[in-house]
Amino acid sequence: MKTVKVVAAVIRSGNKVFATQRGYGEFKDGWEFPGGKVEEGETPESALIREIKEELNVIISVEEKLKCVEYDYPSFHLSMDCYWAKINFGELVLKEHEAGRWLSWKELDSVDWLPADLGLVEEIRKYLRA
Repeated sequence: MKTVKVVAAVIRSGNKVFATQRGYGEFKDGWEFPGGKVEEGETPESALIREIKEELNVIISVEEKLKCVEYDYPSFHLSMDCYWAKINFGELVLKEHEAGRWLSWKELDSVDWLPADLGLVEEIRKYLRA
């Protein structure tokens, strides 16, 4: 099975995190933490900064790694490095997503997460409640 290496940003502002709804592809309409594929020669952190600039038009700082999610979809294996991040510059603009929402720990279950991202939600809930 092919492995796809991606990165995801858990963008935090106060006690909320930013989630996005996919606007395209096989998983259209599912909710996820924004990010994307790591290109040849990129570090996960530089890939995340590039992807978030492309998708959301903001400059982020990548903070500590939260978790690496390993998930088997029917046609590929996803390996997703997930990092806490914060916005350093710019206003969020959805360039590739249908919707975006800031979610508190109580609201994390209010969206239909993609299966791999579900693995992060419980971890994030612990941090946001603290």
